[in-house]
Amino acid sequence: MTPENLFSLAGKTALVTGGATGIGFMAAEGLVKAGARVLIASRKAEACIAVANELNAMGAAGSAEGFGGDVASEEGIDALVLEVKSRTETLDILMNNAGRTWGAPLGQFPYDAWGKVMDLNVTGPFHLTQALLPMLKASGTIDDPARVVNVGSVMGEVPMGDGAYSYAASKAAVMHLTKILAKELAGEAITVNALAPGPFLSKMTAFALMGEKEAGIARNVPLGRLGRAEDIAGCMQFLCGRGGAYITGAVLPVSGGVNVVTAGNLFDEGQE
Repeated sequence: MTPENLFSLAGKTALVTGGATGIGFMAAEGLVKAGARVLIASRKAEACIAVANELNAMGAAGSAEGFGGDVASEEGIDALVLEVKSRTETLDILMNNAGRTWGAPLGQFPYDAWGKVMDLNVTGPFHLTQALLPMLKASGTIDDPARVVNVGSVMGEVPMGDGAYSYAASKAAVMHLTKILAKELAGEAITVNALAPGPFLSKMTAFALMGEKEAGIARNVPLGRLGRAEDIAGCMQFLCGRGGAYITGAVLPVSGGVNVVTAGNLFDEGQE
């Protein structure tokens, strides 16, 4: 048991949706550096190709390929699956990361916005996993299962809201779905786990975290900082490597302790 064989992903093929930016890019980088061949897909093919070129230029042990793929519709999922099958006969790792958010006051939250978030954040990962099951089943063994890693959020655990009603609800759904699929697929040599990130600087969160806001948000994180690329990369290398082969149905909080923040001790002295 050495770090090299516990966390190496040499010879593995992974698909990361939404892998051109944010959490997805951090994950893709971690997988490539661990030796995996990483297929990066998102709606913007050009961005995925550029990111793949950037990762390949690092001289890491693995490699990356970028192409377009939209998991917000049945047609998009079908097209993505065909593209994946055209590039590889095996799939060892699936990271369901593509997602979106929408924020508005409770009384003004649009009806259509709810469905758009749910379609991409919940329906998409479920049906993509379903469509890729034959490839995942073919690559998994008892000693080294295939891996599915879904991306939830601390907002799906802690009722902070902040106007992102559909986003928070969608991430709670993703994390519960993770546990259901973990139970069903354990006998197929497939593990299913989820990450529940807290505040990370990304395109999706830039409106809330950029500039002076960053320091203020960091003060509200028990560990005193925002998440970094290595935090996501390390989790992916662990969950997808031999070191994480016996873990399924877990929701891993990557939030600096935001998941355990409470309103304070009800029994503090001085309360009446």
